[in-house]
Amino acid sequence: MPEIPEIVKTKLAALPNKPGVYRYFDQNGTLIYVGKAKNLKRRVSSYFNKEQSGKTRVLVSKIADLEYSIVDSESEALLLENTMIKQYKPRYNIMLKDDKTYPWICIKKEAYPRVFLTRKKLNDGSEYFGPYPSVRTAHILLDLLGQAYKIRSCRTPLTEIGVEKGKYKVCLDYHIHKCNGPCEGLISKDDYNAMIAEIREIIKGNMGGVLRDLKAQMMDHASRMEFEEAQSIKVKYDLLEEYRSRSTVVSATIHDVEVFSYVDDEETFYVNYMKVKDGAVVQSHSFEVKRKLEETAEELLLLAVTELRQQFGDHAPEIIVPVKLDYAIENVEVTVPQRGDKLKLLDLSRRNAVQYKIDLEKQRSLVDPERHQKRVLNQLKEALQLDEMPEVIECFDNSNFQGDYAVAGMVQFVNGKPNKAGYRHFNIKTVEGPDDYASMKEVVRRRYSRLIEEGKPLPNLIITDGGKGQMEVVRQVIQDELHVEIPIAGLAKDDRHRTNELLFGFPPVVVGLKPNSEVFRLLTHIQDEVHRFAITFHRKKFEKGFMHSELADIKGVGKKTAEKLLLELKSVKGVKEATEARLAEIIGAAKAKIVFGHFHSAGF
Repeated sequence: MPEIPEIVKTKLAALPNKPGVYRYFDQNGTLIYVGKAKNLKRRVSSYFNKEQSGKTRVLVSKIADLEYSIVDSESEALLLENTMIKQYKPRYNIMLKDDKTYPWICIKKEAYPRVFLTRKKLNDGSEYFGPYPSVRTAHILLDLLGQAYKIRSCRTPLTEIGVEKGKYKVCLDYHIHKCNGPCEGLISKDDYNAMIAEIREIIKGNMGGVLRDLKAQMMDHASRMEFEEAQSIKVKYDLLEEYRSRSTVVSATIHDVEVFSYVDDEETFYVNYMKVKDGAVVQSHSFEVKRKLEETAEELLLLAVTELRQQFGDHAPEIIVPVKLDYAIENVEVTVPQRGDKLKLLDLSRRNAVQYKIDLEKQRSLVDPERHQKRVLNQLKEALQLDEMPEVIECFDNSNFQGDYAVAGMVQFVNGKPNKAGYRHFNIKTVEGPDDYASMKEVVRRRYSRLIEEGKPLPNLIITDGGKGQMEVVRQVIQDELHVEIPIAGLAKDDRHRTNELLFGFPPVVVGLKPNSEVFRLLTHIQDEVHRFAITFHRKKFEKGFMHSELADIKGVGKKTAEKLLLELKSVKGVKEATEARLAEIIGAAKAKIVFGHFHSAGF
């Protein structure tokens, strides 16, 4: 534990048992971290009275002073923490990805508001809705609004006084029926703003209320035989109804909720946010969060919930999340569904988060494959606590048939990719019978004694396709015989022959890796590749052994017959010792007579 500065000790003793926000400063007086707490004394003291790990230990070592602010509730602590992080941008706090590159729909604060697409969210009193996941999504909605409502698109700074004095003239949009001409007073300000009010509700996803109002207006005009006005409203109604029918409908019983789900991939955390109105998904947005300290999934999810609800506005009275949140959110019902439509909605949100993660990984591997691989290798380096990046990895696997045709294969991965020029085959020369450990010793000894003799570089990491026993025999060769230091790991498989554990160290221990992580996928690729390589070589040698065995010299016995006999009786010796009846069970009476006669004829 680093030594605690006296000023910090004094303030720790005075901390209250109340909710609040705490701030850490370094020796230069720079704010380096902001955190929230249900109980300031308990939370802040925990940084100093127990052993921390990794990045948190580094943070604690830099704390030279602290300040705090008490608040009335957990909800206020959430909001104050979020505000301070955005204002001061402390080094050790996570900042959610800036959405300035995403499109927003803006209703401009003007006498006769315009509705348009923008990538700049300004603090100018206008209303901003979004962000939308793509420009196309936002354009589809804007095109619908343009067809249903004849609002102005020109940038003329209209004022009520200017309209009254006749300072403006209608443009082409009016003549092609795309604008109602507010510039010449051809539509009143009240009627124009009534259209804007409907547009606002549509953008927010409140389609049901707008459709009900339009239908009531249509029926009212029809009852008064104002059929032209009724038809005009019907066109608008049909457009909106068609748009709503294309939305992702999840449940007619879910009216106004926000959904948050996540995919946790070690250093990176992927979040999906969905807004549901009147049973349909009206907005979906995904983003990633990079861990700064050892934040838990629950802490990162709470950060996302707080930030996105502030950013998007139009708060729903209920949010759906996959895990219970540690902090209460004022005037919000938090639901962790176990079954039913809400669980299906949560699953849909998580599938969006998974797809976003996959898409990002593909984009990065295409744009900058080397950087992507370096990142994965760095994660492996940290997981195994290696001294250097495992740029060159070599993996071994044995293959034999009841001790016969014993071979081994070695694959080499350089910077996370197969280097086929570095692959090697080995015929087992000194081992009799099926002894995997002795075979592994032989090939490892041959491989690295040769590299040492030739003065060639050694790999950064050796991986065995096996568990603790294989790792130990490799260690005996590398450390005890050759006296070199190369990190050794082992890949163990489950009952279904699938990679399920990474072992490291002596005695070997399981390294905690998630099965869906990039590192685990790389290791699985390496293991599958070495297995494929060794098996392919073994089959070639096995088939060659068939072709050149004594069985192949028997007239009337082909390759398939020889293969059946060897697979069943294990060796040519086993075939010689078998009775004719036993041979007949395997290859039939006719061929059995030929084979038995060959080995038991006079003079044999």
